[in-house]
Amino acid sequence: METALDRVDPQPGSLRLAAAWGVHLLTASGVVLAFLALRATDAERFGDAFRWLALAMFIDCIDGTLARAVGVKQVLPWFDGTKLDDIVDYLTYVVVPVVILHDAQQLPAGTAGVACAAAPLLASAYGFCRTDAKTTDHYFRGFPSYWNVFAFYALVLQLSPLATAIWTLALAALVFAPLKFLYPSRARHFRTSSLALGAVWAAAMIVALWMLPHPPALLVWSSLLYPAYYFAVSLMLQATGRT
Repeated sequence: METALDRVDPQPGSLRLAAAWGVHLLTASGVVLAFLALRATDAERFGDAFRWLALAMFIDCIDGTLARAVGVKQVLPWFDGTKLDDIVDYLTYVVVPVVILHDAQQLPAGTAGVACAAAPLLASAYGFCRTDAKTTDHYFRGFPSYWNVFAFYALVLQLSPLATAIWTLALAALVFAPLKFLYPSRARHFRTSSLALGAVWAAAMIVALWMLPHPPALLVWSSLLYPAYYFAVSLMLQATGRT
């Protein structure tokens, strides 16, 4: 059944049209942030690179809500905001973090390091192109390519190149796994706790990012509790058949 949100607005007002384009521009600004992060990476200012990526992540967290509020699909039905979002996300969640890992020498040297970098790039390219990457019951299918988060911890915790390579290959393999991972803002189960704990984690990350390249070790290690919660709840829901 067609709903009001499905109907195309044949004559949107100028204010609503401007709002729709404004949301798309906000989403597109992520490519500029990716460029700035790459410039910082090239200059070995990895703290600045992560700060640009954090801003891109913040935009990614709010642009979908704004798009639904404005009804961009009804105002601009011929413009694919989802495709734009995927392009930006692939750059900011995958390409730039992998470049950071490589340039910060967190991956093995030589051909082995290039092969490790290729794994998440190829795996996530596959993941982003799946039409069912986001399920109808609001989960991510396979590891949702949070390479920016992984790169941050690998760099700050000073993992060895071997340890980083093992984690990189394992997470890249999970992109293909028949597993569902929480979509915290839209999941039916544990939504309140996921959002509350996610807010605490985000606050801790803001402090850690501000203090890069040497954030307090206790802050960094304690912040790992949220990624652990995220993986544990995602796996528990599947084990109990609740996804």
